[in-house]
Amino acid sequence: MPIANFELKSIDAERFTEKGAKRKNIRVDHNSSVTRMTQVDKNTCIIGFRFTANYKGMGRIEIEGQLTYQGDIPDLAATWNKENQMPSNIANKVHSTVISNCIPEAVFIARDLQLPPPIPLPKVNIPDKKDQKKKKRKGGMEVA
Repeated sequence: MPIANFELKSIDAERFTEKGAKRKNIRVDHNSSVTRMTQVDKNTCIIGFRFTANYKGMGRIEIEGQLTYQGDIPDLAATWNKENQMPSNIANKVHSTVISNCIPEAVFIARDLQLPPPIPLPKVNIPDKKDQKKKKRKGGMEVA
């Protein structure tokens, strides 16, 4: 597996609004960015990252850390430090790992700060008993 190690270094979170303040249309923006890259050897690179969940006008959650990427990456750090770009297949793996590890952490932090979770919640739609009876009564033509 290309990602050998994942660790969080710092968590910074803040709620800007007062407790109980109601807001409509809460928008949560997520951002994952690489902050630094250091090549350990020709097959190992340490990548620093920052994950941010920004609640427009309500608050923010910022998580920083690093991960160890292993694979055939001879000049990855040099290229990234010069051009701030990495191959898309590596970028996909890095950002997917950052997001999949930071979103659950951000959910718990949001709960503690009494902010909405930074993920869309599923909509539950349980039909009324009246609606269920109407559907059961519907039938097709009887054939003898």
